[in-house]
Amino acid sequence: MTGPVKGPAGYFPSIEKKYGRPIAEWKDLIRASPLTRHMELVAWLKSEHGMGHGHANALVAHTLAEG
Repeated sequence: MTGPVKGPAGYFPSIEKKYGRPIAEWKDLIRASPLTRHMELVAWLKSEHGMGHGHANALVAHTLAEG
């Protein structure tokens, strides 16, 4: 039996619901951005896409961890 998803991925269902894009699409946008630093990417998601800090931080952390 598996428990609830923990860590950054735990935010993914609410991110998809709130912002209307699948996680894969958000990750593609992050990877395509010329920005590379964590907080720069978080600020970009917040300013350009209206994302909340927690959601932006979770997406960036998960995407950068994948390499």
